[in-house]
Amino acid sequence: MTTQGDEALAPQLSPIGRFENVMLATDGSEWSAGAERIAVQVCKEHGAVLNILSAISTPGEAGWMGKPNDIEAARETDAVIERITATAKEHGVECKGHVRSGNDPYEVIVDTAKDIQADVIVMGRKGRRGLARMLLGDATAKVIGYASCSVLVVPETANVWQSILIATDGSRFSDMAAVTAGELAKTGGVPLFVLSVKVPVHSERRQNEAQPIVDRVLSFLEGQGVQARGIVEEGAADDTIVDVANDRKAGLIVLGNFGRTGIGRMLFGSKAERVINQTNSPVLIVRGG
Repeated sequence: MTTQGDEALAPQLSPIGRFENVMLATDGSEWSAGAERIAVQVCKEHGAVLNILSAISTPGEAGWMGKPNDIEAARETDAVIERITATAKEHGVECKGHVRSGNDPYEVIVDTAKDIQADVIVMGRKGRRGLARMLLGDATAKVIGYASCSVLVVPETANVWQSILIATDGSRFSDMAAVTAGELAKTGGVPLFVLSVKVPVHSERRQNEAQPIVDRVLSFLEGQGVQARGIVEEGAADDTIVDVANDRKAGLIVLGNFGRTGIGRMLFGSKAERVINQTNSPVLIVRGG
């Protein structure tokens, strides 16, 4: 990669790398337990405000994030917010509760995140069984596609990460993800691994770019005071990312999001979705414009 590429990476740090306004989308169920833990810890490390979104579905539309819109549902929703707020305050984290209603979960989540100008949405992920589309969930896929900020998808059993893996293909979306991963590693004081995958079906020229891509990101991170280790592996991108994360015991995987529009957003089905479905680690999808 050229020197110009290094310069292009640097200006993207400021708006992306910092988490100052975190939104936790939760229904208070067991599936949200990991997301709740991670959201509180991220806010603690970054001195961020935790916005807790709980929802009451529009009458006749129950079954997604909350109960039907009635008195009992309102009480349960308030109890969820109060419980998480109490936990956050024990860690010195400032909290704000938000109760919204709507017909579709992704619309409520995306609209609320936009209204409060969230830097990241933290969501839980359901159990790993069934087809890939069922694993990730339609709502989660749409949130990742439509949100104007980053989205962190957290399995139920996940805990705070002790190391981070950023997978990059050299695109500007991956550059944004690398910047964010570097900031998270620096703030959390944890090791960072930079991975580029040589995919066999790609041309030889493209495969040969893997090492220069890693070197460019490492050079940038070093300039930001972040020490990282580079890795180049060969294989299917999603499988290799998950395997390397397992081998290096990476507790967080960071990927770029291709800023699609229209139907492309709705049909998220991509490398990132496959990684989310295959790993037991949280996956952060960094938003690219």
